[in-house]
Amino acid sequence: MSDLQKEVSELERKSATAARLFDIRRIIGGLFVVYGVIVTVAGITASDADLDKAEGININLWTGLGMLALGAAFLTWLWLRPLPRDPQR
Repeated sequence: MSDLQKEVSELERKSATAARLFDIRRIIGGLFVVYGVIVTVAGITASDADLDKAEGININLWTGLGMLALGAAFLTWLWLRPLPRDPQR
């Protein structure tokens, strides 16, 4: 194998690794999970005054749970349908 072919193979391997690492599903899912945890905790610890502002609905809790569900859906999608190891030519 020539040096050029080895270099191209190495670059393809690095590119595939970077694509898996920076898959948008991982980034979006991770951010939704992190923010979902923060908002859910804010909803759990909401005061009566906060609930009165929202007419008795704990909007932080419901929004946080929704964000957690969406983040889990993205991460599940990533787990069930990962990017292929070898790039298609």
